[in-house]
Amino acid sequence: MTKLRVFLAGLVAAILLPALAAAQALPDLGGKKIVVVTENAYFPLQFVDPKTGQPVGWEYDAMAALAEKLNFSVEYQNTSWDAMIQAVSDKQYDMGMTGITIKDERKEKVDFSDPYMLSEIFMLVRADESRFSEPKAFAADDKLLVGAQAGTSPFYVAVYNVLDGNEANPRIKLFETFAASVAALQAGDVDLVLTDSAGGKALVAASGGKLKMVGAPLQAEEFGFIFPKSSDLVAPINAGIAALKADGTFDAITQKWFVDYKP
Repeated sequence: MTKLRVFLAGLVAAILLPALAAAQALPDLGGKKIVVVTENAYFPLQFVDPKTGQPVGWEYDAMAALAEKLNFSVEYQNTSWDAMIQAVSDKQYDMGMTGITIKDERKEKVDFSDPYMLSEIFMLVRADESRFSEPKAFAADDKLLVGAQAGTSPFYVAVYNVLDGNEANPRIKLFETFAASVAALQAGDVDLVLTDSAGGKALVAASGGKLKMVGAPLQAEEFGFIFPKSSDLVAPINAGIAALKADGTFDAITQKWFVDYKP
């Protein structure tokens, strides 16, 4: 009876294991070159390292891991945030990455990958800030200013979750990049910047005690890569994202850039 059970177990394994292996096999893109556009202005997802002058960050490491898993090569290009979604929609690039929140209105122009990161929007302030710690108190003091990059999730959270719903509110000071808004906060030119939780933690850790996050999260959002509509890259990239989540690679990259990295 025992021998029979062993035989049957072996038979089941012989039948099922090849099928399971096939189900888990990742797409092979055959060394295809994929042109990825980014902004290099969203620390620590992608930015220019001040020590080396080279573009680095979480998304660069994630893309390198995807390229290895799926057998493709990457050519990087740069453009501004306000031009990126339209440029990808127009098929100027194969993919876009810059901490892009998955939103229904954006899906009208581009396709998104599955989420690779869940983030929450927090209030980032100077460490000595005591005038407010939640949106209502900030909104009540018309002398206080918020810095933001037009068209981004933090901009819209500032408009609709912090202030009065007016996108032209003069209390919102616009900057070309997220890094410029943080520099303005540190210089005292604005009093608040909204940031995703992971980026905010990294900024606080790197600030030498000059910055802090306050209050509860104002909004939760998921980040995804973008593609031209009907791109045949969406399915393989999604398979790669799932694999890198499952094997711990994304967790290791997050540890590297959001915890261990020191500018």
